[in-house]
Order: sequence, then C-alpha cells, then structure tokens
Amino acid sequence: MVLAGGEGRRLGPLTTDRAKPAVPFGGRYRIIDIVLSNFVNSGMHRIKVLTQYKSASLEEHIARAWRLSPMLDSFIETIPAQQRTGKSWFRGSADAVFQCQHVITDESPDHVCIFGGDHVYKMDVRQMLAQHLDTEAEATVAAIPVPREEAKQFGVIECAPDGRIIAFHEKVANPPPMPGNPRMSLASMGNYIFRTKPLLDTLDADAQLESSAHDFGRDIIPSMVANGRKVHVYDFQTNVVPGEEDGYPYWRDIGTVDAYWSAQMDLVNIQPAFNLYNTRWPIRTGMSHDPPAKFVFREAERMGVATESLVSLGCIISGGRIHRSVLSSRVRVNSFSEIEESVLFEDVIIGRRVKIRKAIIDKDVEIPAGTQIGYNLEEDKKRWFVSEGGVVVIPKRSKI
Repeated sequence: MVLAGGEGRRLGPLTTDRAKPAVPFGGRYRIIDIVLSNFVNSGMHRIKVLTQYKSASLEEHIARAWRLSPMLDSFIETIPAQQRTGKSWFRGSADAVFQCQHVITDESPDHVCIFGGDHVYKMDVRQMLAQHLDTEAEATVAAIPVPREEAKQFGVIECAPDGRIIAFHEKVANPPPMPGNPRMSLASMGNYIFRTKPLLDTLDADAQLESSAHDFGRDIIPSMVANGRKVHVYDFQTNVVPGEEDGYPYWRDIGTVDAYWSAQMDLVNIQPAFNLYNTRWPIRTGMSHDPPAKFVFREAERMGVATESLVSLGCIISGGRIHRSVLSSRVRVNSFSEIEESVLFEDVIIGRRVKIRKAIIDKDVEIPAGTQIGYNLEEDKKRWFVSEGGVVVIPKRSKI
C-alpha cells in the first residue's frame, strides 16, 4: 500500500491544484513514480495507492501510465477516501489504512508493505522483506542516519544492538543521538512492513482512541513498541540496488520547495546521486508521443544549447541557453534567453531575452520577452512565492 494522500502544504504553489505525489519530477516523471518503480522493480506487482487531497491528476496519471497485467494477477489501483467506517475522511496515515483494510482482508496477504508516496530514493524492497522474515518481526521500519538538527522533522528510532526498536520518537525537539555518533540520529523513512494480523489488531485498537492522531509514526509504531510487539529497524544504508553496487544509498525528503529544488539539481550533476540512467533499475512512467528535443541556431550569441541539464521530449531550444536546469516536455525557449538552475514544467514558453535563475515555473506559463526572474528577490516577492533558500515559484497558468 502506498500512502499518497498528502497535502504537501510546504511545497507552496506546487500543490495548490495537485497532491504532493503528483508533482512533476525529473522532467518526465511524477513523484509517485519513484515508489511505484521501487515496488515493481522489486517484483511486487499487487499495489493499492491511497489518495485523498486533490487527487484527480494523480489518479489519472496512475490509470494511464501504470497498467500491469491482470493475466498475472498484477495491479496498481487507486483508492480514494470513501468514508467507509463513518462520516470522516482519512484522519491520518493509520486511519487511511484502517478505513481501507477491506483490501487487505480481500487479498489475505501474510505481510503488508506500507510506504509513503512522496520521497526520492531507490530501494530493493526484497532485501528489507528478507530481513523482516529472518528476524520474525511483526513490524519492520526502514531508517537512515540524519544530522540531529534535521532529525526534528522525522520520527527518530532508538534500538537495541540486535536491531529491535526500544523507543520511537515522532518529531521531537531534542531527538536522541545514535550510539557512538552524537551528531546523528536514526530517522524513520516512513516505509514499513507488517505482519498482517498484528497490523490489523493495532489499527483496530487505535481507531477506538479519541486521543490518537491515527498516524503510523505518532501512534502505531510507538504503540506496538510499548505493547511488546517485535518491531525491528531496517538499515537503509545496507540496501544495494542492482546496477548501483558502488553507490551510496540516496534518500531525500522533498517536503519543502528548497528540498524539492535541491533534489532536482542533484539530477543534473555529472555523477548524479540519484541516477536516472541505470537500466537495471529504471524509474518507470507512462509513454508519450512527443518528438525528440530540438536545438536550433548556431550563431555565437544565438545558439540553442543546454549544459548539465535534462531536456525532455518535445522541447525546442531556439537560440536560448540552458544551464543546470530540468525541462519537462514541450518547453519552448526562444532566442537570446538564459535559464540557469531552474525547473520548468510542461508547456512553458520562454520569450526572447528572458533571464531566469533559481526558479520553478509550473505548467502552462508564458514568460514575456525581456522578463527577469530570480535576479531581484525583493521584487519577485511582491508577485510570487519565494522560498527561504531564494527559489522563486511561479504557479500553474499564471498570467505575467
């Protein structure tokens, strides 16, 4: 099960009209494609995606891009909030699964993987499942070390030497350090594997508690630990993805505009930390009929060129210069324009002599000739959202 109902408020204008997992990423993908690719690449082909907040574009994307073979009992299906257990919508991540537990009982699995749908990482889930089975755990929580000052944003784990979790702290002001490393804490990635019966029993008990936030990190995992359930941690750093045996495991929470922008910039590095070009572990998505990207004009001052950038199908770079940027499909950049360290969504048109630096421009926006964005943040703040890190965000279909 993939939890994909997040509102994503900290992503500002990017989630005004769409759920966070539906936000474009890497030129041609959606954020949800990353976790779905991890499951499918791991040989897990029976997946339910729980949706809620502004889910239309997310549900359309999954329906059109993710069609698995029913001949092999494979499926990826969305489940919108339906008020099956009362008059409330999903009150938290655990309540979402509780309200949809009929899909678990219908399939009668021995184990259930419950992953978040809004992080950037690669994981061979089979390796986490193997440890879950070897330790005979009732629940296994994937975790990664993070600096203590950043750990305040995550659930933090304390565990025994054998990996059994002895305490779980959700977003506390003073997170406990890792043994032997006082500068780091062990943070939950929001990815869990449960044995089915202990999961359903704990969800049933949690649903009766008025004081509960009905959240996996705040309630379900701490409750299982407190009740003596066998809950283990899985060290994500030990996960080895085929084709990336020499790489360091990459995981990024892209909950803010600055984190989202930084993750996109990671893609354009000469040796990207998140490698889209590993054919043994592809990030999958739907196909398009857009033509190849096109670069035109070769005059010194009017040359269509892109350096350290991702340029998607259907783009036309007509005498403009692109550097360290990510362009989605059908972007048009006209002559004498300069785009640097920016992310452009689908169907953006850049007029002549435009200069853009460190910006995210949502789909269907036309930037008039001579416009400058990202060069005077005080002026930009009068019209657009500007993050703490100085990233300018122009909303979808904005009129400039």
